[in-house]
Amino acid sequence: MEFILVTQQARPHVALIQLNRPKELNALNLQLMAELRDALKELDQNEEVRAIVLTGNERAFAAGADIKQMAGKTAIDMLHIDQFSTWDQIKKTKKPLIAAVSGFALGGGCELAMTCDMIIASETAQFGQPEIKIGVMPGAGGTQRLTRALGKARAMEMVLTGKSISAREAEKHGLVNRVVPVELHLEEAFKLAGEIAQLSPVAVKLAKESVNRAFEAHLEEGLHFERKNFYLTFASEDQTEGMAAFVEKRQPVFKGR
Repeated sequence: MEFILVTQQARPHVALIQLNRPKELNALNLQLMAELRDALKELDQNEEVRAIVLTGNERAFAAGADIKQMAGKTAIDMLHIDQFSTWDQIKKTKKPLIAAVSGFALGGGCELAMTCDMIIASETAQFGQPEIKIGVMPGAGGTQRLTRALGKARAMEMVLTGKSISAREAEKHGLVNRVVPVELHLEEAFKLAGEIAQLSPVAVKLAKESVNRAFEAHLEEGLHFERKNFYLTFASEDQTEGMAAFVEKRQPVFKGR
């Protein structure tokens, strides 16, 4: 890995992936995205990992895509590169993925943060889709996820003007979970990941799928999917242990089975 750093046990059952192109403000070139895809796939298959934190550095989570790689490309070139297939794989990550965002999260950086399941932001975080300023538009989910988070009018303004919003405004609109001081944003993400990592991996996986389905399906289909996954938890040892522990007034020991 050249452009990311991976720590499989940054905390008990919690892995950390750090974007590592500091001079380029963690601009998302093709190699970085491929490395991120491969790391997430490996961590998703690691039974010792139950939650994943994704971060950049204090100055930038990711300031956008690597424009130098795209400048001069034709529509056919971009079609053949098919850079968004990597994003599709990231979206398939089954374990909870928490973004710890400080500084710039713009363009592809904002889209990457929104691809995660939850976002902890530092007070310096800025979110935006400035692609319109260079004659293009968001292409990795910006027009879709931003609209679902902020509503049509606010998202339309951001996409059509390229203006960004502060961490506090993002929190007010529900784009991020909470805002904390810069020096605490990564630790706060670890804390959230650690809480989740203590719970049943089976139930967490199915619950994540069900929440995501709310954004990808009509209500009736989403309710049906949720109900099916609820019933499926009763096929797990974790469900038996969790309910037995509740009745016996003790802490459950979840094994992910």
